[in-house]
Amino acid sequence: MPLTKIVCTLGPATDDSETIRALIRAGMTVARLNFSHGSQEEKRRTTAIVRQVAGEEGHHVALLGDLQGPKIRVGRLPEEGLLLEEGTEVILTAEPVTDPKREIPFPHPDIIQDIGPGDRLLLDDGALELVATTSASGRLACRVVIGGELTSHKGVNLPGVKLHVRALTEKDLDDALVALELELDYLALSFVREASDMLSLRDHLLEHVEAPTERHVGEDPHQIPGLVAKIEKPEALDELEAIVRASDAVMVARGDLGVEIAPERVPLVQKQIIHLCNYLGKPVITATQMLQSMIDLPRPTRAEASDVANAILDGSDAVMLSGETSIGKYPVQSVRMMARIADNVEASEDFPYNHLLDLPVETEESNAVIITSAISRATVTLSRAAHVTVIASSTESGRTARIVARHRPGVPLLGITPFESTARRMQLMWGVIPIVVTPFRTTDEMIQRMVTAAHERGYVQEGDNVVMTAGIPLEVHGVTNMVKIHTIRPTDLE
Repeated sequence: MPLTKIVCTLGPATDDSETIRALIRAGMTVARLNFSHGSQEEKRRTTAIVRQVAGEEGHHVALLGDLQGPKIRVGRLPEEGLLLEEGTEVILTAEPVTDPKREIPFPHPDIIQDIGPGDRLLLDDGALELVATTSASGRLACRVVIGGELTSHKGVNLPGVKLHVRALTEKDLDDALVALELELDYLALSFVREASDMLSLRDHLLEHVEAPTERHVGEDPHQIPGLVAKIEKPEALDELEAIVRASDAVMVARGDLGVEIAPERVPLVQKQIIHLCNYLGKPVITATQMLQSMIDLPRPTRAEASDVANAILDGSDAVMLSGETSIGKYPVQSVRMMARIADNVEASEDFPYNHLLDLPVETEESNAVIITSAISRATVTLSRAAHVTVIASSTESGRTARIVARHRPGVPLLGITPFESTARRMQLMWGVIPIVVTPFRTTDEMIQRMVTAAHERGYVQEGDNVVMTAGIPLEVHGVTNMVKIHTIRPTDLE
């Protein structure tokens, strides 16, 4: 399996247990549930299938819920659609349609108020373009700049228009509680514009869990899903570092981002986001149209293969499939192809193992973060200098393994944890191989569990050197403060 993690969007093409089983065997580590489509009951059914099949396969598969956000769409049009002719005038209306040949239902009266003369409206992912001329009483007159056929419920983007809408809709708030009920591992927020959007979602979730006064050894550290910020609005780029710091992971959502900003800017913005996430130790997913042609064809284009490879070379922790696995004709083949591309890149001498190793440790963070960052960097340096076979990170929340992974070590990185939820979360972190062990209460027990786990899975044998990281004493949470080079002895394997 590749070190780069693979996120697969589930949908009509992959809603049965045997197809999900095939996806897992092909390399899927994260299953994405898109709350923009389907019912909450369907999400419950899909979650149950994924968890059951993953258990049968002996794999840890993370579940990522993706909230719809304030998606702006036109309303229902005639079944044959509406032909927009260049140069003509059309009316977007929040009121009942009286002239179906030139009026487009647009159930967003509050957004009409934010649009002024000269503002551009891009419909259907930018395939159609309108320019606003006048607005009054819930009606917006527009001139068609780029025409074509418009069908029901197509998305509308408004590049450059400051919209006074919340990132969290009532539907999102409701769906977030379903994600909490289902114990999803990650939850993505769409159309994030500032860090407060992420904080609002976190607060909403925390309001609906019973927070313990303190956490003891052996208790699951996860109260709520890890929060993923989807970067797809130009405003988010102005607040990027604050958003990344407020999130547990980030998605480069190139679909809407490529409509909201000029397409030629997207490649450099992608690199900027990935680099910042690598530096701050936050997992980053590169998404949208990665193997788009495989929705209909059994092979990708050369450009698509290069796109996936370059996203990995840039430092992506994970690459994502959308329509390829949700509605495509070749979902399993798409995952296999993604895995083959990743394997090929990672086997190359040009792959940047140990990258970011020379970046300074942040000095403005808490003491625990500074220590964890320094230990993690030293861990990768030692693995190279001492010719170790494997790195073993004992982790309760996944944080220790995540910070080590940011350096892209050149040896296997085992994330050893007593918690299934942590093992699943680590499936979004580059190169981390999650292993669940029985709980331990002492440092000696922890070291023995790590050695046994690595040996039983064939990563070490007698005489090998292992670098171990952990936080001690075990009662102290949130800091990695131990690094140890351990040589495997015969007594370790008894």
